[in-house]
Amino acid sequence: MSLLRVAGRPMLASMFIAGGLHSYRRPQDVAPAAEPVVRPLTERVSALPDGTEQLVKISGAVQVVGGVLLGIGRFPRLSALAIAATVVPTTLAAHRFWEAEDPGERAQQRIQFLKNLSMLGGLLIAADDTGSAPSVLWRGRHAAHELRRDARLVRRSVRATARPATAAGSVRAKLAH
Repeated sequence: MSLLRVAGRPMLASMFIAGGLHSYRRPQDVAPAAEPVVRPLTERVSALPDGTEQLVKISGAVQVVGGVLLGIGRFPRLSALAIAATVVPTTLAAHRFWEAEDPGERAQQRIQFLKNLSMLGGLLIAADDTGSAPSVLWRGRHAAHELRRDARLVRRSVRATARPATAAGSVRAKLAH
């Protein structure tokens, strides 16, 4: 594993571990800001719990677990995707700069929104990073290519040996008569 991955993954994960711990331990601090995003989400997805604080705790737990796994390099692609799934609603709930009246507050929320957007980009890159190992898709395509190549070789071999075998068989048949 490259030094950049060893250093970069924990750095990226640190913000989500800290933020996730806060959301999990003190969901009441985050729930009021999350309400405008949670309500429409729970109306559309019946599998989600109705309570805003419950969803905030779940999101926090996903961020902590995903952050730890990403930081130590275990299931980094899956953990980055899981964290990314929590960043979108978190960003939309907590940094609604377009609703801020005060220009200073609007600027601050815009900065936080763009910071989260940047971190989401980093997570998407991490989710796509195979760690220099071929992806499952590449391995599947490569295996299919190798199978086609082996089948062509077998077909050529059968054709090459079938003609002489046929000729030898007909000579043997003529000699047996």
